[in-house]
Amino acid sequence: MKKNNWIYKVFLLTFILSLLFSGISNFIAVKFNNLILLLITILVILIGIIFDMIGVAVLTSKEANFHAMASKKIKGAKEAIGLIKNSATIASFCNDVIGDICGIVSGSLSAVLTLSLAGIINLNSTLIAMIVTALTSTITVGGKAIMKRVAMQKSDTIVLIVGKIKHILHF
Repeated sequence: MKKNNWIYKVFLLTFILSLLFSGISNFIAVKFNNLILLLITILVILIGIIFDMIGVAVLTSKEANFHAMASKKIKGAKEAIGLIKNSATIASFCNDVIGDICGIVSGSLSAVLTLSLAGIINLNSTLIAMIVTALTSTITVGGKAIMKRVAMQKSDTIVLIVGKIKHILHF
């Protein structure tokens, strides 16, 4: 029954975070110029890449390394142990919830950017859409592929950094 509870939480959390991400980014997109819209789109993509990296790192880290760090009173090690003990849930949240929301929001922002550019640049809007979509996809997929490799090679370092952030923020 507890695992089913997580599924309901994921649905609700995804809905709330999607509203938040999409609402803020679309509000900013309407208020600012194309350069700001492009920067927001890149920021959303980077957030997705970073969370994807964290999800992979948590899955590949070894808990024993953090017990040794915790015994030496290294800040964030206890929090890192908690992350690793809940690695499936943390990875699902990072990769699926945040990563997928960022993918959808960056796609929406790319569509807004496409429409805006089509009004400025004297090119076929289909061609502009193809170029913007290709660039968005390339940055997203390429960034995630690069950072997954980094996450597997530097998993303990990444998880410790997240543990330290969690320790500082007390969550």
